[in-house]
Amino acid sequence: MAELDGSARPVVELRNLGKTYDSGDVRVKAVAGVTLAIAAGDLVAFMGASGSGKSTLMNVLGCLDRPTEGDYLLDGQSVAQLGRGQLAALRNRKLGFVFQSFNLLARTSALENVELPMLYSDPLIAHRERRARATAALERVGLGNRTGHHPSQLSGGQQQRVAIARALVNRPELLLADEPTGNLDTRTGLEIMALFQELNDTGITIVMVTHEPDIAAYCRRVVVMRDGRVRSDTLNAQPRNALADRHALDAASPDAVEAGSG
Repeated sequence: MAELDGSARPVVELRNLGKTYDSGDVRVKAVAGVTLAIAAGDLVAFMGASGSGKSTLMNVLGCLDRPTEGDYLLDGQSVAQLGRGQLAALRNRKLGFVFQSFNLLARTSALENVELPMLYSDPLIAHRERRARATAALERVGLGNRTGHHPSQLSGGQQQRVAIARALVNRPELLLADEPTGNLDTRTGLEIMALFQELNDTGITIVMVTHEPDIAAYCRRVVVMRDGRVRSDTLNAQPRNALADRHALDAASPDAVEAGSG
């Protein structure tokens, strides 16, 4: 198992965490006794086959589901026994989400999509401040010149960047990404991983689920799950550099750059 740096503050602590579902007469143990910690500033990939428990664990990390045993501490706060309203408030304050399918509102601009989390977390934020923070988030992901564009006017890579800006706008403690490159071509996927690495270098903690070993190779740590348990938890001493790999791909396939969707 990978060891948490003793000097690093744990953002996530799981203590013998389990999740069991009742399916008719059958009890399914989706997660079974997982104990691990994720330090502030880490970039972690969770991998595993379908049914391994990684998606269930991601739902627990995102406060979208509760464990049935054990404990989960998010930034030092135990969340296992919190009520639905408390969990929603914690999600809005502490977490940012990025999904495979982007989940943008089609009839609203990029700027308005990024503003949405602030409306839920603090509806008293002044309109001018919401606008400024959303604009800054879009600039941070390289889309400062696309604030007025609707999703249909953006490429897949640009839509995912809007989704990342939306996840960052409330300044979360933890960014959770579920198959963030799953709907993207190779070049655009590298662009998104380069952005994640850049954000991680500024201290943002990122946990992602991926089924692609090539994508996990860009993370600092890889956790492999099977049958609801952690089967391996390894540090990646030399993560691949996504920006360098994208440049190498561009050099090898200049025609793809002209036709690219990133």
